[in-house]
Amino acid sequence: MSDTFDTLETRDRAEREASLFARLPEILKQAVKAPTYAERFKGIDLDSIRSREALATLPVLRKSELPALQKTALPFGGFVSDAPGSFGRLFTSPGPIFELEGTVSDPWRSARGLFAAGFRRGDVVLNTFSYHLTPGGFIMDSGARALGCAVIPAGPGNTEQQFELIEAYRPVAYCGTPDFLKILLDGAAAAGRDISSIRRALVSGAAFPKSLQEEFSSKGIESYQAYATADLGFIAYETSARDGLVVNEDIIVEIVRPGTGDPVPEGDVGEIVVTTLDPHRPFIRLALGDLTAAVSGVSSCGRTSMRIKGWMGRADQAAKVKGMFVRPEQVAEIGRRHPELGRLRLVITREGEMDVMMLAAETAEPSDDLSAAVGATLQIIAKLKGSVTLATPGSLPNDGKVIADERKYD
Repeated sequence: MSDTFDTLETRDRAEREASLFARLPEILKQAVKAPTYAERFKGIDLDSIRSREALATLPVLRKSELPALQKTALPFGGFVSDAPGSFGRLFTSPGPIFELEGTVSDPWRSARGLFAAGFRRGDVVLNTFSYHLTPGGFIMDSGARALGCAVIPAGPGNTEQQFELIEAYRPVAYCGTPDFLKILLDGAAAAGRDISSIRRALVSGAAFPKSLQEEFSSKGIESYQAYATADLGFIAYETSARDGLVVNEDIIVEIVRPGTGDPVPEGDVGEIVVTTLDPHRPFIRLALGDLTAAVSGVSSCGRTSMRIKGWMGRADQAAKVKGMFVRPEQVAEIGRRHPELGRLRLVITREGEMDVMMLAAETAEPSDDLSAAVGATLQIIAKLKGSVTLATPGSLPNDGKVIADERKYD
């Protein structure tokens, strides 16, 4: 039995990178057939976007902006050139955000992640992600069926009926949140139901701590996690090496400083930005609002794609100070105006029943003049006063936080 889905997963990293960026200009040309992308990329030579450095010059599209953008031009905000009827399924997720499914096999690119989790042809899969209006259930369903699995479209909840399905069909694999798998296991143990046929699981949609993974393993279930979204499908997935999540094929992942589109150095925590090479429904630099960091080197499982550490928090760190919002974009602008600064962190606390801001800034050349200049820039940009503390390079936490709200209220 092969350990990889296909040879693309083990090709030379430079070969993969060259292939992705050779294809990117044509994807961009497809994208600008849609009016909103055409406006966003107006005046840009799309043929020149053939490297990560060139891609980083394009504007970021924030997922948090999609509800408002779509509302102005229903259903997809002018980001899709084809008619809704040309797609396979149409969905809505909280926001609301309107999403679509392509007509190709495995449109969400989930088969690779399921294969890495041990799913194989002929397996019976219990899929407990929702099939109602949102794409979650179909993301897993389409990938499992592309592998040749039979899928029980169980959806979430109703544990008693789930037990009946499991005892009748004897599924060997589970898809769903880790929380619901624990509910099933605990409920079955309490009710004396037999769900021991489940031997592997692909979980997503919630935190999956090592303690829970070990609990599942102690009950004979090898479980792996995937990072996926309702817009993009599978972005990255865990393998038997358990040394980070492997970035899926046919997508480009960047990790940028929150509030900007500027890539961070490898290993630094930043916001996940994804570009998909799907000519029917391309996403170009979609910022997901989630934090992660790249893992250096190649996975011990043999897959050579970029790896990420998984979900490490949210990048949307806007905070209201003295009645005014302070946003990561503003902190990033301070860094742009003072290139001698490194990592920045705006810390918000309470003193004497009042909000207080302190900007910590790394620099190799601290001085009173620099501190005063940065403080003046902070006041100009944020319209609020704050103190400045200059720190040595590498001394601030590498956790992706640009704004740390440490206020405590009794």
